[in-house]
Amino acid sequence: MNDHPVIARIRLNPHSRDVQRDLRDATQMHRTLMRMVPDGLGDAPRHQAGLLYRLDETDTTSTLLAQAAQLDPARLPTGYGHIDIKSLTPMFSALRKGLAVRYRIVLNPAKRERLPLEQKDKRGRIVPLSGTDADQWWLRRATEAGLDLHVLTPTSMEPVRPRGHHASRMRHSLLRYDGTATVTDPHALHNAVIHGIGRGKPYGAGLLSLAPATTA
Repeated sequence: MNDHPVIARIRLNPHSRDVQRDLRDATQMHRTLMRMVPDGLGDAPRHQAGLLYRLDETDTTSTLLAQAAQLDPARLPTGYGHIDIKSLTPMFSALRKGLAVRYRIVLNPAKRERLPLEQKDKRGRIVPLSGTDADQWWLRRATEAGLDLHVLTPTSMEPVRPRGHHASRMRHSLLRYDGTATVTDPHALHNAVIHGIGRGKPYGAGLLSLAPATTA
């Protein structure tokens, strides 16, 4: 995989039927975005392509961020939206220990249930986390990813449920975190940005965005 992926910022066209369909169905949105990555990537094409995405919505606009080693926006449906693509190389080059950053990430905080000893040969259910448990989960994962968090502001998002005959029946609870942090391990942070954080990556979770924090 390319060490320096690209990121596409897609300002979605609200009048596009393809956009309207994808906003209703996270499984379909994943399929649409997978059209932008190269063909022939084997049994785990999303992982091989390094595709991560996040939907940022305001009262008036919906913007889709999509990150991968390679992206071909010409393969999106006609009229899907206005697209800007840029390399993440400058951002990676700027990472250094002690750098103050702003961040945004949508996450699917979850843990696996512990089962009684008599069921030790089975695996517990994946249970979504909320409130303080979710905050602590993100604090731990951020530390592992090379970030010392100063502010973490959670925003609840609409949960997504995979669709289709072969889709998991599990609902994915999503939380968006915004805040500020200090870089403690640039190498770990580089890996976290490229590979994403946590579960639910096919459904819009895991993409970590960073920008230099402005000083007052």
